[in-house]
Amino acid sequence: MSADVSPGTVDWQLFDCVQVNLAILADRWHGAGTHLNLGAVLRFRPAPGPGGLPTVERTTEQQLGDAARCLGLAVLDHRTTRAGEAVEPVQGRYMVADAYHLPWVPYFRQRHMEHSFLLEPAPDGGAVVMDGYHNETPWGGARPVSRLLSGAELPAAVPGPALAVTLAPAGGPLVPARCELELAEDEMTDHYVAAYAEHLDRLAALDRLTLETWLLARSRKLHARFLQTHGMLADDAAAAAHVKAWESLAESVYLGYRRVQRGRPEPRELYHRLTDQLRRDREVFDSAPARAREQSPALQATVPAPLRRRVAAAAGAVLNADPATLLDGRPLADVPGFTSFRVVELVERLERELSLEFAADDLVPENLHHVDGICRIVLRALPSGTAAQPHRSVASTGGN
Repeated sequence: MSADVSPGTVDWQLFDCVQVNLAILADRWHGAGTHLNLGAVLRFRPAPGPGGLPTVERTTEQQLGDAARCLGLAVLDHRTTRAGEAVEPVQGRYMVADAYHLPWVPYFRQRHMEHSFLLEPAPDGGAVVMDGYHNETPWGGARPVSRLLSGAELPAAVPGPALAVTLAPAGGPLVPARCELELAEDEMTDHYVAAYAEHLDRLAALDRLTLETWLLARSRKLHARFLQTHGMLADDAAAAAHVKAWESLAESVYLGYRRVQRGRPEPRELYHRLTDQLRRDREVFDSAPARAREQSPALQATVPAPLRRRVAAAAGAVLNADPATLLDGRPLADVPGFTSFRVVELVERLERELSLEFAADDLVPENLHHVDGICRIVLRALPSGTAAQPHRSVASTGGN
């Protein structure tokens, strides 16, 4: 049996899967809003990672260190369980195990990766899992959940080895978190970006970069929220624009990864955008105004009405939305259930239906979140000269 975890005081979408359950304990023991202290420090200090690629992903040990300093969580016990060992539920028991075996997350029997959760005693005996993770995945959405585990389910979910940590509130008042920037110099930024841009295995590089940009986007959003909550954000609009640009980049990287999976070219401008975002971190969070991206002159192209209807129909079918509302200017991102996974479905559907291939560099969120933006890149994908006199199958029909 499972149920949604009450939203409570934690904004789930600010955290990765290791942080979020530390955030639950912080607010439980030290009061609402404590979890935002994890955003006090903004970092970009890449370390060697898997496959010869640098990574910004912090280890579980580093995350526990952050929790001790910023969240007032003390470690009472910390060990790695043996394979087949029975794990006892305890108040404050924080687990990190293989998501492949956890039936409440979409990664179940799909992907091996570390994932945290709380394993505590149920009121009437047995164990209850609490997991605040909130994310979209290729296998469905992960949402905060509280789930009872039977005596048979627990060993299957945690076959071991797994990390078992018992946490408790640290004694004394919680010291207010100090805002800091730990950002690398330009030379390290260039090295980081080049490692991904030049890696020989393009699929592996983009797979990893999808996670990297997702982590970078969430950490910037968390830092902005921390500064805003404590009245330390001089320009809310600049920070919001910068965070949105990070989220847009992460979405573009995922689209690039899916393109390479299908044997298509990747958008090389991703790496220029990544460099720009990393360098602008210091500007934005040191209160310098964020620079808005320039709008491409190509966005001024006239869109034929039949093509708008065709694209709106395809978008409506993918998003289970009324095409008429999309024709009236409703952003696709405002449709419930819209995610980057749906964007990929829409791109692939249009390429198949219209017998064309989008330019890799056109597949950026600013072109893919509105019907008219999609229509314009359809026109650019047509053979030379066809945009002025669109082929009947593309622009002169209104069917699905």
